[in-house]
Amino acid sequence: MLAYIFRRLLLVIPTFIGITLLIFTLTRFVPGGPVERMLLSLQMQQGDSAVSSSLTHSGNNSLSDDQMAELNEFYGLDKPIPQAYWQWLTKLVQLDLGESTRYYEPVTDMIAERLPVSLFYGGMTFFISYLISIPLGYAKALRHGSVLDASSSIFIFVGYALPGYVIGVLLLSLFSFNLEWLPMGGFVSDDFDDFSRFEQIKDVLWHAVLPLFCYLIGDFALLTMTMKNNLMENLAADYVRTAIAKGLPFKLAVRRHALRNSLIPVASSFGNSLMFFMTGSFLIEVIFNINGIGLLGYESIVERDYPVVMGLFAINALMLLIGNILSDICVALVDPRIKFGA
Repeated sequence: MLAYIFRRLLLVIPTFIGITLLIFTLTRFVPGGPVERMLLSLQMQQGDSAVSSSLTHSGNNSLSDDQMAELNEFYGLDKPIPQAYWQWLTKLVQLDLGESTRYYEPVTDMIAERLPVSLFYGGMTFFISYLISIPLGYAKALRHGSVLDASSSIFIFVGYALPGYVIGVLLLSLFSFNLEWLPMGGFVSDDFDDFSRFEQIKDVLWHAVLPLFCYLIGDFALLTMTMKNNLMENLAADYVRTAIAKGLPFKLAVRRHALRNSLIPVASSFGNSLMFFMTGSFLIEVIFNINGIGLLGYESIVERDYPVVMGLFAINALMLLIGNILSDICVALVDPRIKFGA
């Protein structure tokens, strides 16, 4: 097992380099970089409509070629892709993600500022999804066709069919705007610092009710149906029938044999769920006015803030690769037939 994990960790290095090099190269070919964005901002402030129609290096430009070269050098766009990537990778090893070309702040500080929000929603989504989906899928499989199964299936299928941001708009309209039971959005209240510790926890949870529901609905539905379908398939297997025929009680046969095998597909996606802790739906964050990692990534892509884009991609790629290793370990713990390195 340890030798297998060590080999997989070594494989992370070239895979990570390949992913980040591809994204880094794409950012150089995407039109409308930070230089063009800065020129557009200046021209809009000056109200020069004649100049704002040309934002490329050719054509009518308000800056000379020397000035454009200085700007490209300032943003690090004057170097060849291999040299620029090596410089970025060297800083990354030193935990330096560079400086934002939009806010001129360290990318590490920008991510760290929004990280608690993403960790809260990601962690709550992760744990609640698994804590509810597995028992509910277990109950639905044992009571297939019952009132519980039918009623919960309607809720699950409707939630899975509707995107989270659509549900968010409906929930805001009903519970926040019309009934005024819950806040309209945000992570905390404006006077959050004046609250006591208990009131602060209550305020965070009060603001998190609707966004968490939108985050949970999709993953919750998928995990529940995966658990139910796999358990029903294992209940019809010959080894469960044989165990029952030998005198083992049905519920005990389910817990000892069918349940563990049914957890294998769920365990295979367990490690990949680490992405919940860093990513997020920017649409949900926009609707509920949550300043998290998802919104930061969307804004950085739109504004061509390449250092922030590369920083977020690097973190997500690393978590995805490590999550794949954790998924293999979880499957090995659930499935005794898998012996790594045997």
